[in-house]
Amino acid sequence: AALAGVTLQKGIYRCSVAVAGVADLKDFLQWRADMGGSKSLTIRYWNRFLGVDAYNDPKLNTLSPTRLAAQASSPILLIHGKDDTVVPYAQSADMARALQGARKPVEFVTLRSEDHWLSSAETRLEMLTSAVTFLEKHNPPN
Repeated sequence: AALAGVTLQKGIYRCSVAVAGVADLKDFLQWRADMGGSKSLTIRYWNRFLGVDAYNDPKLNTLSPTRLAAQASSPILLIHGKDDTVVPYAQSADMARALQGARKPVEFVTLRSEDHWLSSAETRLEMLTSAVTFLEKHNPPN
């Protein structure tokens, strides 16, 4: 949602923080289909949620933040655990490359040895500290 906000709804947000976000819907659903089958409950949920007919529907490209990086309207902070098995780390890495290629302001924090749920207190604190610092810089409280 954080990535969609700054790529699909231009000019509304001062900045965006995406923690373990899905950036390329088609790639993400392909990965999920490869893991659990194209008719799995997860794929059926995502297809319905996104309003598409199949996990490889071309419409997904029109909704994917990586494909819309040039439209990003504010600075973006990406934070992702390197050992995430729910949303692949590659989702944030690809988004970072797409934003850099579009010359958009992006910061990328990699949480080493961390999963999707930020199970380690140390990396949870790193995530929160990074997010607050970024927000204070791009969306100051005053």
